[in-house]
Amino acid sequence: MRGADETLSLAYALAREIAGAGGRAYFAGGRVRDALRGVEDADADVDLEVYGLTPEILRSILGQHGAVNAVGKSFGVLRLGGYGLEVSMPRRERATGRGHKDFDVSVDPFMPFSEACVRRDFTVNAMLRDALTGEVIDPYGGLDDIKARILRHVRAETFAEDPLRAYRAARFAARFGYAVAPETVRLCASMDLAPLSRERVFAELAKALTLASKPSLFFNALADMDQLGASFLEISRMRGVPQDPRHHPEGDVWVHTMGVLDQAARLREQANEPLFYMLAALCHDIGKPDCTVIRDEAERRISAVGHEDIGVELARTQLHRLTNQNALIDYVLNMVQMHMRPNRLAQSRSQLKKTRAMFDKSVNPNDLILLSKADVLVTSQAERADELEVFLYDRLDDYRKRMREPMLNGRDLIAAGFVPGPGFSEWIARARLFHMSGLTTDRVLRQLVSERRKRSEENFT
Repeated sequence: MRGADETLSLAYALAREIAGAGGRAYFAGGRVRDALRGVEDADADVDLEVYGLTPEILRSILGQHGAVNAVGKSFGVLRLGGYGLEVSMPRRERATGRGHKDFDVSVDPFMPFSEACVRRDFTVNAMLRDALTGEVIDPYGGLDDIKARILRHVRAETFAEDPLRAYRAARFAARFGYAVAPETVRLCASMDLAPLSRERVFAELAKALTLASKPSLFFNALADMDQLGASFLEISRMRGVPQDPRHHPEGDVWVHTMGVLDQAARLREQANEPLFYMLAALCHDIGKPDCTVIRDEAERRISAVGHEDIGVELARTQLHRLTNQNALIDYVLNMVQMHMRPNRLAQSRSQLKKTRAMFDKSVNPNDLILLSKADVLVTSQAERADELEVFLYDRLDDYRKRMREPMLNGRDLIAAGFVPGPGFSEWIARARLFHMSGLTTDRVLRQLVSERRKRSEENFT
């Protein structure tokens, strides 16, 4: 695939050839929107919409630069092999079913701009820019909405034909920091999101979590639309669940989780698995609705003991509603179960063997520390976040150093007379535990032999 610079250069060359043949080429989509927002993304998709030429002439022009591939059966969209370039023609789309592929598409190269752009989702995406002159075609007030930082649908009838647009509204709100127009919120609230595949929903979620500076806006927008329950049922149950104000002055579990999500976004570039990490931040307190207890109403003494354990199965249910990626799910479940431990051990300046054991059970110790920092940053202990982080990274260095030291393995145990079979994995685990305690391999082996002898004597008697 050619680079972005080559693709853009080709787009301008095509625009000149198209003009020479009597047509006009316009940049469309996100590249126009972002340029008018003052955001230049060299890696953004290059989309051209061509007016005034028949499909045959356009295909002939493109064919001089490489293999031309039609997208779908409609011949409305063409791609040039080897380039990240999509060339479309003005077209009408009419929904014929409930799926995202259930559309009847017809091409009309001489369609008015206002009719061609009406199929776009939001006014900010319904603008064109002449590739040669820079003239902006804005039939639905997209530029005004950019200035007002508002997401507004173009036309209710066409917008509602694809229910994914409710999630796109939430995703763009989070990515751009825009408000969703009240009439668009109402429209999204009326849409049936059930036909959407989890793959399409997850794709929008992933973009919100990895691209937005405040991913909380994605979920708050869905909450405003009353559409959280469609794909985020377990997450939605956090709303209104109280927390002890001594520890959580920020508010209920929902407010806390949204705050953690935004703090995690500030740290995600440091994460080894940014998307997995953001999902762990989203799910870390998912167990609180099931175990929150108000112990003293007058004093507002509230606890959620064991929420990290209860949250594992709830997180599993929530994640399976979105994806079947086993590595992602295993990562998040591990993080949910362990998210309380780093700050607890750091606050008590715990012994080395305990922090070693914690990191040894973690699927990703670096990301676990980042999650613990995001978690504490929105609590009454926020001022201690940097101090706790320093302690934990010092201990992570210690853990890694310890892991480089020689450690007993299965072959060593067999050589010492241990027999593979039922219970052998327990001896391996014991050897690892003693290693984390700082014992030498000789000491560990002597300890295990002693324990085996003792067990044999107990079984004999």
